[in-house]
Parts: sequence; structure tokens; C-alpha cells
Amino acid sequence: MAVVSSFFFFLCSLIVRTVDSVGFMEHATMRFVGVLLPSVCLVIRGHHDPTGEEGTRFILFVRGVLGSAGLVFQFYAFQHMPLADASVLIFSAPIFVTIFARIFLKEPCGPTQVVTVLVTVIGVVLISRPPFLFGGTDSQHYSFDNLLGAVSAISGTVCSANVYILLRKLKSLHYAVIMSSFASIGILMSQAGSLAMGTFCLPCDFFERLYLVFLGVFSFCGQVLLTKALQLEQAGPVSICRTADIVYAFVWQVAFLGEVPNAFSIVGAVLVTTSVLVMGVRKWILELSPESQIRKRLSILIA
Repeated sequence: MAVVSSFFFFLCSLIVRTVDSVGFMEHATMRFVGVLLPSVCLVIRGHHDPTGEEGTRFILFVRGVLGSAGLVFQFYAFQHMPLADASVLIFSAPIFVTIFARIFLKEPCGPTQVVTVLVTVIGVVLISRPPFLFGGTDSQHYSFDNLLGAVSAISGTVCSANVYILLRKLKSLHYAVIMSSFASIGILMSQAGSLAMGTFCLPCDFFERLYLVFLGVFSFCGQVLLTKALQLEQAGPVSICRTADIVYAFVWQVAFLGEVPNAFSIVGAVLVTTSVLVMGVRKWILELSPESQIRKRLSILIA
């Protein structure tokens, strides 16, 4: 389920990348609509308070703002940098969660986590290739558009990492309440941003409109499958399977978009993906019984 979920989310990013006649704000709005409609139905069916429980409403609001901003940043990145590079940067979120969990939740941070964070930072630098490190504006190494896309992807990743932290504070709420609040705030933010920028537009082509409908449908399918996967399987294996999105992005970028990643992007992707996989395996090991032989053999990862 997690792998199929990744495929649906990849299709969302692919639509954002290919339907470039529509701005990233409109793409974000369609994704929010795709999440909102079924979530509202679940809230009504379950007789849940859509504003959340007393004492959680402010956190729920902040989660909605950060989640919406993160998605908008990510969609901007998909339209302004290679698909695979954007996917890798966005999927480095679990590493940023480690940093913020240490800062805000005072969770322990062992040697394995420190190493994965450092390796991820190196990978992110190789992919984004900031000019103050790589020099010049040679199109082989750097373009201003790519830099803005990289900054946007990293900003989206930071927002997503903080969302994961806030979700730990909202465990008592039904997921439909969280999703409907997030989508409602997202629609308001994306449309306000679109009107402020003067970029609001809808595609004239029938197939492009159809793609936007699919964007909403794929968003909902991906979210449902991911939620079910987390209910049926431990978080560690699910997070490992989610990295399949990076593989999909690289294959599609090379085979269908004709964009061959350079050596910096490939090395950076390997470093980031390896770090995310190590963190996923570490999480899985921590969920095993203390008497498990696998946990004992791989104890170095939970040091």
C-alpha cells in the first residue's frame, strides 16, 4: 500500500510538472479540494467537531498553515527544477524531523542520527548547488531558476518536518478533522496567494482540466493508502517504501522528459536516499521487541 501510495503522490508531482499553463497555486488548490471533500464527509459521518478539541485548536491551525505553505513550496519546486531533484529534496523531510524533534521535543539524538543529518545536508548541497559554493552561473552547474526551486523545496521540507512534530501533539484528534482543517486553510491560502500575485487562471484545454481533476483524485487516493499502510504496518517499513517516489521520479525524468541528471544530482540523491533508508530501518528496529535477534544484530543503528 505504501508503494502504491508513493506512486499516486508521484503522479501528483508529475501533473504539477507537466501542466505548466496553470500556476503552482492553482495546482495546490486542486490538491486541497481533493483532500477536503472526502475528509468533510468523514467528519460529518463520524459526528466529529471540525474545529478540533479544546486545547488543540491553535496547534491544529498552525499545522494547517505550515502544511499548506509546505505544499505550495513543493509545487513551486516541481515547476522550477528537475522533477527528480525536487523529489529528493522533499523526501529528506524525515531527517529534518530529527533536528526539530531534538530542538522542540527534547528527543534524544544519537550518533546514527547525527551522521544521517550530516550526510543529508551534503546531499542537499550537491543537489541545490548554491553559487557561493560552486561558483559562477554556468548553466551546467547552476541556474537562478533552479536555485529558487531548491530553496522552495527545502522550505517546503522544513514546513513538512514541523508538521510531523505538531501531529504528535494532535494524536487525540481523528485524522479526518486534521485533514479537513488542513485542506480548508490551504484553499484559503493558495487562492489568496494566487489573487495577490495576479496569476489566477484555469486551463482552457479539456485535457488539462481533466488532469487537475485527477490531481485531486490522486491526492485523496495517496493519502488514504498511506493512512491505511500506517495502520496495518509499522512506521519504519512504510517510510522505506515511500522512497519509491524518488525512483519513479528519476525513471520518468530520464525516460519520458528527456532530462538526464548530472553527477552532482545523482550523488546527492544517493546520499539523501541512503540517509532516509537508514532512518526508516532504525525506526523499524526500535519498534521490534528488545529480545529480537534482528534488533541485537543491528544495535549499532539505535546507538
